[in-house]
Amino acid sequence: MSTSPIAPVRPTEPHRRIRALHTERTVTVYQAYAPALGVPAARDGRFPAAWKRERMTWIKPSFLWMMYRCGWGTKADQETVLAVEIDRDGFDWALRHACLSHHDPDEHPDRAVWQRQLKGSPARVQWDPERDLRLQSLPYRSLQLGLAGEASRRYADEWTVAIRDVTPLAHEIHALVRSGDTAAAAALLPEERPYPAPEGTPGIGRVS
Repeated sequence: MSTSPIAPVRPTEPHRRIRALHTERTVTVYQAYAPALGVPAARDGRFPAAWKRERMTWIKPSFLWMMYRCGWGTKADQETVLAVEIDRDGFDWALRHACLSHHDPDEHPDRAVWQRQLKGSPARVQWDPERDLRLQSLPYRSLQLGLAGEASRRYADEWTVAIRDVTPLAHEIHALVRSGDTAAAAALLPEERPYPAPEGTPGIGRVS
């Protein structure tokens, strides 16, 4: 079987770019939870009291990166895949107040300065290889955004506009990939377009 990447393949993509399903007002990110938390969140359109607002939570604008992380909704405690539509102003606020999750000497020549910034930041940016339909790495990276403290609380209680359970969609796309019908699978993917990252987004504009 060929191991070459399957759509989406974008050879002219910059090394780091935010790609997301977005409108003028909102941007959609993905998370996966155990059904005990994910099902009521989708039913009520908001995160329940059991959602721990004091902990860091990671949101992913890339649907296929979420599929890689949760195994198409099959991994333990990640069986319910949520599409969380959030306010763009909140998303941009988190990016402007974020710090890279790992030290990059090109952005922070002084490691101690980076460590202080990381400790005090309410958000963390991590750039991970984008994935194709077989969940293989592509030669460019997509955003993971970690939210903690103020950002985590505002995400759950202020920024969230809607929450949908997209587990059936994940399973449908996965079944099509397994059957070899990658064209039909690709047609079901969310339309993720380049997102205009606000000035100051960590890692944007670099080539490695």
